[in-house]
Amino acid sequence: MKVEVWSDYVCPFCYIGKRQLEKAIKDSGYEGQIEVELKSFLLDPTTPIDSDQSIYAALAKKYNVSEEQAKNMTKNIAERAKEIGLNYNFDIMKEANTNAAHRLAKWAETKGKGAELSEQLLQAYFLEGAAIGKGEILLNLVEKVGLSRLEAEEILNSNQFEEDVERDIMEAQSIGVRGVPFFVIDNKYGISGAQPQELFDQTISKAASEAGLKPKLKMVGDNGATCTDGQCDL
Repeated sequence: MKVEVWSDYVCPFCYIGKRQLEKAIKDSGYEGQIEVELKSFLLDPTTPIDSDQSIYAALAKKYNVSEEQAKNMTKNIAERAKEIGLNYNFDIMKEANTNAAHRLAKWAETKGKGAELSEQLLQAYFLEGAAIGKGEILLNLVEKVGLSRLEAEEILNSNQFEEDVERDIMEAQSIGVRGVPFFVIDNKYGISGAQPQELFDQTISKAASEAGLKPKLKMVGDNGATCTDGQCDL
């Protein structure tokens, strides 16, 4: 069974939704039988690549509010992230153009490292305040997951994997995706946004059952009071 996930690396709800999906899959008993395919989405492709504008300043400009009001807007998101173990640090975040990050993630997929690099990108941006729109930061993250810095640099200096990113965006538009995160589960169910955990749990279990998957046994208790190979726990 496949779950397709459209997201952007500067979307705070995308990291939250990612964790919710991971938990739902793990708790469902179908772990190892569900493929997660990450899809690109650009929330604001016009963001300058070399921007150093703080996230508060960017939000203030976007929503026509003061920076203090923008800061208050992020508090509920930070609290929600903390509930699932993510310590967002909005104070050091800056706006970022994520086109290059998405292109590198597409390349990383061809090396079997797509999910790993995507996790590093989200962690670097939301927890560490890294400028993931800038080449040097991206190259450091590529090295961190064991990929070639030189090859990644060649990709950044070209338009390689641009078509892959655009294809994901066009596909999103064709099925009516207007915001992220957006989850398509087994081509049957769609979840828009970081919804309550219960919705992810129920939908994953329902889709997996309908697809004929067999859940793994959930072991309870310890391994005591058993007999094996002629020996018993006495």
